[in-house]
Amino acid sequence: MKKINDGRRILEYLDQFQLNRVFSEGMKKKISLYQFKKGEILCARGEDIQHMYFLVKGKVKIFTTSPEGKAWIVRFKTPLALFGDVEYVKGMPVLHTVEAVSEGMVLCIHFDEVRAMESNRAEFLNFLLEIITQKFYTESHAASLNRLHPVETRLASYLLSLSSEGDGSMFHKEMGTSNLMEIADLIGTSYRHLNRVIHKLCEEGIIERRQGSLYIEDLPMLRERADGNIYE
Repeated sequence: MKKINDGRRILEYLDQFQLNRVFSEGMKKKISLYQFKKGEILCARGEDIQHMYFLVKGKVKIFTTSPEGKAWIVRFKTPLALFGDVEYVKGMPVLHTVEAVSEGMVLCIHFDEVRAMESNRAEFLNFLLEIITQKFYTESHAASLNRLHPVETRLASYLLSLSSEGDGSMFHKEMGTSNLMEIADLIGTSYRHLNRVIHKLCEEGIIERRQGSLYIEDLPMLRERADGNIYE
């Protein structure tokens, strides 16, 4: 990630996401702004981090990996999302890998600064409790819901989430098919079954497979098959 020295923009983001009431005046002076690129790993499972990140622009994909190395999709997140909160509270390595789906921005604060300035402030502690409680409820619910949906729904939801930018307004993006094994793992199916589902959606004219990429051809139908986009 690249640090952006722009105090005015930091204050604008704090105001936009109503974080002014969360942080003390001293803490606001310690907040940094970083820009990330599409495909960049913001934090990886098992990594020891020392910062808390507030997603204020863009979209990220959150996934976990098994001891065998298989990946499993958890959620896609757009602003405002918080990473490093659980790691801060528990003093543990990163629980889930966070990968950028688009370019974006994060506000960044060091754990030491949080402990020194915010650990006894009710406003910050209430905010953190609300975020962590909502996160575990949402991810637990999503994980259960995901297992109940057919592979077609999971693939449609994944394509829809991956194809849209941060505000969900840009679609029809291509996605290379060279990583279908990884995608099969992420949505919890086999490579063979995933190929059958892709073939079916191609026959129905919802997506098209050409020159090693997948293209969304019928966005309304893809949204319908995504059943409310279960990954967001």
